[in-house]
Amino acid sequence: MAVGCKNIRKDRCKTAMKHDVSTAKWRKSSFSGANNNCVEVACNLPGIIAIRDSKNPDGPALAITRTHWAALMAAVKAGEPGLR
Repeated sequence: MAVGCKNIRKDRCKTAMKHDVSTAKWRKSSFSGANNNCVEVACNLPGIIAIRDSKNPDGPALAITRTHWAALMAAVKAGEPGLR
């Protein structure tokens, strides 16, 4: 599976890059429970963190930089509005 421009507005797609996530080692939070209402994260890919919906493992994945991942996690931990 490659991550790319499929779900990105066309005017922003010019700068989007495709990433091969076929070797991703996916994990999900132990807090997710049995209902699979969560995301899975792969941290073993060079330069990116890949994120996907656990209910749709063959669907699209989102690739973000490690810097953006750290900022997202800090915002979630801080309880920023809209991230709960």
